[in-house]
Parts: sequence; C-alpha cells; structure tokens
Amino acid sequence: MGCLRGRLYDPRMASIGLVGLRRGRAASTSTRPVMFGLAGDSAAGKTTLARGIEAVVGPERVTRFCVDDYHRFDRQARKELGITPLHPECNYIDIMEQHLELLAMGQPILKPVYDHSTGSFAAPVYMEPREFVIVEGLLPLYTRAMRDALDVRVYLDPEEELRRKWKVQRDCAKRGYEPEQVLREIDAREPDASAYIRPQRAHADIVVRFHRQSEPTDTRLGARLVLRPTLPHPDLQSLVASIQLNGYRPIRLGLDRDMGKPAEILEIDGDCPSEVGGEVEDMIWHRMNPDESLRRDRIGVFIEQSTERRSESLALAQLLIVFQLATAARIGVE
Repeated sequence: MGCLRGRLYDPRMASIGLVGLRRGRAASTSTRPVMFGLAGDSAAGKTTLARGIEAVVGPERVTRFCVDDYHRFDRQARKELGITPLHPECNYIDIMEQHLELLAMGQPILKPVYDHSTGSFAAPVYMEPREFVIVEGLLPLYTRAMRDALDVRVYLDPEEELRRKWKVQRDCAKRGYEPEQVLREIDAREPDASAYIRPQRAHADIVVRFHRQSEPTDTRLGARLVLRPTLPHPDLQSLVASIQLNGYRPIRLGLDRDMGKPAEILEIDGDCPSEVGGEVEDMIWHRMNPDESLRRDRIGVFIEQSTERRSESLALAQLLIVFQLATAARIGVE
C-alpha cells in the first residue's frame, strides 16, 4: 500500500487509473493522463516554467494549454465593462471545470482561443490529452472542481518587484504597450489579484518563489520552494545536509509553517555553483527512476534575449515538479 495526496493506494487497484483512484471517479477504459496545474498572477513566469517542464518530459508526450483562453469578454469589452481578466466573472469558469474533467478522463475538448496580441478571440481548436496535460493560467486552482481534476498543483509566487519588471518587459515587447500603461494596469488589477489570484496559493502542493539576490544588478535568481505534505516529496534532508561551500550552504532545507501549516522549505541561492546544484540534481534524478524519454539536458534551461541560459534554482524547481509528474505516472500504471 502507498499514499498519494492523503489517499491509500493499493497496486491491486491499478486498473481504476490514477485520476479515478485519487479523485474517487468511476473507472473508464480511456487512458488517463497526468494532470499538472500551474497558477499565478500575470507575468509570474508560468509560461517559462511550463515550457521548461514540457521540454524535459518531451513535447510529444505533453498537451499544454492556458485557461486564460476562457475569457468571457475581449479586451475592448472588458474596458467598457470595467472588469479585469483576473475576475472569475470575466471567465467561463464552468466550462473550464468541464474541460479539465474531460481531459482528466482522457477525453478530447474543443478549446476556445484568446489572442493576447490582439485582445480578441480566434476559432476554437480540437485538443486531445497526451500522457501529460499542463494547465497554466490565472485561475486553474480557483474552484474545488478544477483542483480535483489535477494531480500536481503548483503556484508561482515571484517577488512582486520582479513580477512587475517581467510584465513591463513582456507587455511592451509582445503586446505593444508603453511602460506607463502596464504599470497603471498592474495597479488597477491589484484588488482582483488580491481577491482571486493569490488565494490559490493555499491550494498548491508546491509554491515556487523566485527572487533577486541582494545586489539589484545581479540577474541570477534564487528560489524558495514550499513543499507541502499534500504530496510525498523526495527525501531532501539527506541530499542537502552535507553540502557546504566555503563555509556556507547554497542549498538549504528546513521545516517551517506556511499559512499556519507545516511544510518543508527548500532555498536555493541564485549564485549556487553548477557543481553543487548538479550534485543534488543527480541524486534526485536517480531516485526518480526516470524513463529514457525524459531529457535531463533540458533541466534549468531558459531563453534570455535569444540566448539559451541555465539556472540552478530553476533546475531544482523544475526537477521537483518533474519528480511528482513521474511519480504520478508510475503509480498510474503499476
């Protein structure tokens, strides 16, 4: 017997399927994918993290989409109505729930399409779930029904000044805004972000917070990961306990309370040397029992100004998520 998200797992019941077992649904003959939900505010880094996970798992094995496609109003209508896309009333929440439920059961959907470059809608697309479904966006953890369709839930919670910087850079480069327009929009959205986006943090299995180092000019980002006991995480204490470099620990693990509940806290410094991060990565990788399709060379890789770079903090955050996805997939077929 094993345990995943607080439910007993009996290998003799494997024919029920992963989602049916964990969520209490009836058995189905359809292949059930592993469902990964990634929530966070606008420009929190969701797409960067999701693309990285997709690259490691293998794009041919992944269906990835954004629930921000389910906006009820286009950009002009939102302006006229005085509503932001962060507000649940601005989104077809009920259709999101139905589509996540269908995908979790291995069924196809006809997904709406919202064009962020124009602020208007395009024709819907037919989408079939592959082995892994990555669901990202503003509100994928908003309701109980959506959360119950997901096997691994992550909330991105970057340092706010960093997120504002990313949003200005993205919206000016890709959406034709001026910096002052973006900053005014951030301030206008703050009440809805506080009311509807940030509360989703409480429902995540892993909370990832990227932050700047003490020097503002240092572009290397550190990370703080909250690992909640809602999923069985790898034994990290034995991995990081002996790591020291010139008298300090660039990777640290401790027990603390997050939102009033106990959790493990993993901290990775932005200047963590690659050899130290690689040592921890190597141990986690082998404990994961990876299949040959996983691409370890893509761990921690991201694109910055058309140049491919690597981050140790990003690598370990991605790896711990991939660990959970691989665990869910393995339990689903055992």
